[in-house]
Amino acid sequence: MSTFITKEGVDIYYKDWGKGPVVVFSHGWPLDADSWESQMFHLASNGCRCIAHDRRGHGRSSQPWDGNDMDHYADDLAQLLDHLDVKDATLFGFSTGGGEVARYIGRHGTKRVKKAGLISAVPPLMIKTEANPGGLPIKVFDDIRADFVANRSQLFIDIPSGPFFGYNRPGAKPSQGVINAWWMQGMLGGHKNTYDSIKAFSETDFTQDLKTFDVPTLIIHGDDDQIVPIDASGRASAKLIKNSQLIVYEGAPHGITDTHKERLNADLLAFVKS
Repeated sequence: MSTFITKEGVDIYYKDWGKGPVVVFSHGWPLDADSWESQMFHLASNGCRCIAHDRRGHGRSSQPWDGNDMDHYADDLAQLLDHLDVKDATLFGFSTGGGEVARYIGRHGTKRVKKAGLISAVPPLMIKTEANPGGLPIKVFDDIRADFVANRSQLFIDIPSGPFFGYNRPGAKPSQGVINAWWMQGMLGGHKNTYDSIKAFSETDFTQDLKTFDVPTLIIHGDDDQIVPIDASGRASAKLIKNSQLIVYEGAPHGITDTHKERLNADLLAFVKS
């Protein structure tokens, strides 16, 4: 496997496909780089070099007890790009990965970055606060943590079987294969790592990170996203990021990398090539 070791001694797995303009993908919770495979296959088949890693504690990367937070995630990503000496990259982050991209730019700037994309992404802030009244109550995440501890495997069936892909909506046609793939990726992740990551993706405030963006940024979000509601995320991010473009997928759920992959593949490729 392709791996590198961070300064903290964490083994990070990554895949590196194709040749051409560099596109780097950061995945969602509790998944791994495989969740981007449809987009990576399409872009690599159309003249791009596609790189994706398994976040620390997820997938095939090692499972450190500590450091399961956005600062460490961003620093691991920075070390990966340094390791591969990536230049003029387009960074795409899905859901939690969007937070990773935002914190990376906030902490490390855009010296290696040409463009950015936030796909169904968690920024600016998921949790409800006085300054963020449109966010979700802390109870939502406390309930996820309780279900996680009680039966992580069942939770990782229930989420993709229901709100993640919109399979709980009338007329939806669930794909058992997509559900199984989500469960498999989730269960590969470390128990402590994916538990800690719930706090990382829900309580980290990326507002100041987004204000530092100085590259063209594409924001894509479904307006029926039950996991990361669009008003407090995609639409709010578009107001904070200069030179951003928001594309709303009408009626689309959170997991558009699978449910709307043909449209998403085309939109991402067009943005990279523009």
